[in-house]
Formats: sequence, structure tokens, C-alpha cells
Amino acid sequence: MPTPTDALLITADAALRTLFVSPRASRECPTLPERDSDTELGAREREISGALMRVNHVGEVCAQALYTAQALASRWPRRVGAAPDEALALQLEAAGREETNHLAWTATRLEELGARPSLLNPLWYAGAFGLGLLAGRMGTGVSLGFVVETERQVEAHLASHMDRLPAADHASRAIVAQMKDDEARHAREAEHAGAVDLPWPAKALMRAAAKVMTAVAHRV
Repeated sequence: MPTPTDALLITADAALRTLFVSPRASRECPTLPERDSDTELGAREREISGALMRVNHVGEVCAQALYTAQALASRWPRRVGAAPDEALALQLEAAGREETNHLAWTATRLEELGARPSLLNPLWYAGAFGLGLLAGRMGTGVSLGFVVETERQVEAHLASHMDRLPAADHASRAIVAQMKDDEARHAREAEHAGAVDLPWPAKALMRAAAKVMTAVAHRV
């Protein structure tokens, strides 16, 4: 089990890798059969896809921050004499590694579309890290409940993107479809691990924060 110092170093390394290093996927980027006969996207279609994939990329930056922060909090006992929840930390880290695939896929697709990542990624990361740390310090059930609610909101958000992406953009649609399936699985795993249902004010606050992030990231 990592020492507190090791945990802090791991956390700092994760932040630097997310923000300043090109991510590497451990799974092949998903495709659809139609990709073999991919239609050339027009300028407006590329603009729409680029904006939507930028938002999705920001979501994955935030996912890295959330899981990293929650894992750190799990390893830092909430009170003197309490044992760290190493099992929860390992589960969160495993989910974070899978989210790295999403981060890599969306980054690559942004490049293919000639679009850039959000200029505010360090800010998004810092904000999500703070939320994750707060949730993690509130105990295992709440931390897992935060995962469930986050993933459910992301799943709904990705479903809306499937309706908004250009029909000819098979590559982006394949990525979003796979991400949606993965997020739903993460939510189910957190539920089975003992998540508690968050109160509605917390859910509403999370939705409001997500709307601000998506609206800004769509353009900046």
C-alpha cells in the first residue's frame, strides 16, 4: 500500500500526465463498419463535431481528476486511527485507467478533425479534483454515490451527442457510443460496491456545474 507521500506523488504525476502528455490508449479506438466508407465531412460538420468532441475531451480530463482525487482521499483516513480504504482506491484507479482510453480517443479525434482541446483544461482539472476530494472525504458510500451520479449524467450527455453529431461522422459516433457503454458499466460497478443515493440538491448542483462546463468548453 502506498505511503501518504507516495500517494501525493502519484496524484501529482497523474495531473501532469493528463494535462501535458499525450495519452496512450490500452484499447483500440472503436470504429463502426461505416468508417470504411466514411463520408467526407463539410466544414460546418467538422466544426460541429470538433466542438462536441472538445466537450467530451474535457469530460475525460475531469474524469481523470475525479478518480485520482477520490483514490487519494480513500487512502487518507478521515479520522485518527481509521484504516485507509485501499480496496476502494484500487477500484477507482482501475476505472480511471479505463477513462484514459477515452481521453486518448477523444484527443486523437480532435486532431483528426483539426480541432483543439479546451484552453481551460487546467481549470477544469482543478475544479473536478476539488469535487472528487470532497466526495472522497465523505466516506466510501458517498464517494461511490458520487461516481454513480457522475457517470449517469455523463451517459445522458453522451446520448445527446449521438443525436447532435453529423450522421456522416462515423468515427466520432463510434467513440461516443463506446464511451457511453463504459460509463454505464462504471455506474453499475459503483452501485454494486455499495454506493449511496446522493440527495437531490447535490445532484442538481452537479448538473448545474456540468452545464456550465459544457457550454464554455463548446467554444473555449
